[in-house]
Amino acid sequence: MTAPAIVVGGGIAGLTAAVTLARSGRRVLLLEGSSRLGGKIIPIAPDGVGLDGGPESLLARRPEAVRLAESLGLPLVHPTGATSRLLIDGRPRPLPRQAMGIPVDLAGLAELLEPGDLARAEREPDLPAPPLTGDVGIGAYVDARFGPAVTDRLLEPMLGGVYAGRARDLSFEAVNRPLFERARSGGSLLAHAADLSSAGAGAGGPVFAGVPGGVARLVTALVAELGRLGGEIRTDTTVRKLDRGPGGYRLEVGAATRTPLADRDVLAAESVVLAVPAVPLSRLLAGLAPEAAAEVARVPYASMAVITLVVRGFAGDGSGLLVPPGALPTIKAFTHSSIKWDWVAEQARAAWGEDVTVIRASVGRVGEERLLQLDDDQLADRTFAEARELVPGWQRSELITRVVSRFGGGLPQYLVGHTGLVRRLRTAVAAQPGLAVCGALLDGVGIAACVASGAAAAEVVGGAGSNDQDEDRGER
Repeated sequence: MTAPAIVVGGGIAGLTAAVTLARSGRRVLLLEGSSRLGGKIIPIAPDGVGLDGGPESLLARRPEAVRLAESLGLPLVHPTGATSRLLIDGRPRPLPRQAMGIPVDLAGLAELLEPGDLARAEREPDLPAPPLTGDVGIGAYVDARFGPAVTDRLLEPMLGGVYAGRARDLSFEAVNRPLFERARSGGSLLAHAADLSSAGAGAGGPVFAGVPGGVARLVTALVAELGRLGGEIRTDTTVRKLDRGPGGYRLEVGAATRTPLADRDVLAAESVVLAVPAVPLSRLLAGLAPEAAAEVARVPYASMAVITLVVRGFAGDGSGLLVPPGALPTIKAFTHSSIKWDWVAEQARAAWGEDVTVIRASVGRVGEERLLQLDDDQLADRTFAEARELVPGWQRSELITRVVSRFGGGLPQYLVGHTGLVRRLRTAVAAQPGLAVCGALLDGVGIAACVASGAAAAEVVGGAGSNDQDEDRGER
């Protein structure tokens, strides 16, 4: 048996890296600083009903997460045919044809825009469109092509749900790389988005997949698989320092609370995978790649919360409701989970009877931490009251139960130039044999992207896996 590989971080990327390494015959130790595994994948059980408090779907048109779930024996299902709406001027409107918030059909914008804003957007195909010379804010680029109203009413609510960020600050190259590559050569953004949309439609099959009982079952299955393969997991264990050692690396490890130096253990590993957010990653790389560590430390993160509400008497429809900034005081999106997923509806009926809807409300964008500074009961009460007072279909709703899932500093912000930062980070890490990085900081915040990065990191340090690190397209 070879010397151990250590994976630092027990989110979905770290777990994927650990299992990939173990499947290749490596002896693996996974270290997680918190008391639970899975990162942003959080199981909840209101009144004993198993649901997801974090992401509830996998991007089916990327193969990595789907293949991983299938390899673990998990069943997959697809959403119902219900579609999302946009809350515009206090009313749910149909979501126009779009590619991650970029219009592909001008006619669909008529429901969203004032006449003057619509006329501005309709000029996009005829505007001069020189090639892009570098990365830009995707929202700023849409402002220039279609006008600010399209950014505010279509792009912002789409990206806000995925990144909890501000569209004008987010990197075009990082958040929509296929469209960015086309825009680099110039030409109409509408035409490029329409071409990509047609290509995606031609691929066939559902866009998303889910797991009956919750995507959190993926974490449980990965933990079981790692145990079956002889891997070891330690939670409540923080890696304080990483250095080169004889034949590999030395890791100073202590309890999650502040630990005196004398009480720390020193572990040795032939190879190490770092699957942690920017701040701990910067700390661990400080002695090995100081310039990259300093740059990574400056990546901002957004905090958010998902409030799962089980209500009776909800009269809305559709799979969810996207909310442009400013349209509601705090809520940025709803997912009508029991309308979107048949398995959720079946469990809801069995537990709470007829006329019950399970709804997830999302709160918090970057810079809005003050909105989350309430305890769980207060946050849930405020969210339900806001929906009942201001959102059509909620007026006769009665709250049965609720669960709050928090993601403090959970979503990295892919600002302009992010892909260059990632390239420099990977170059610096590649100079250290047997060391790799993975996770949501790099190539995408969705489950499929994190699975891909975890498998690729395992391959770098000696496992087998996919090296497909294409862009993330947003699982929610």
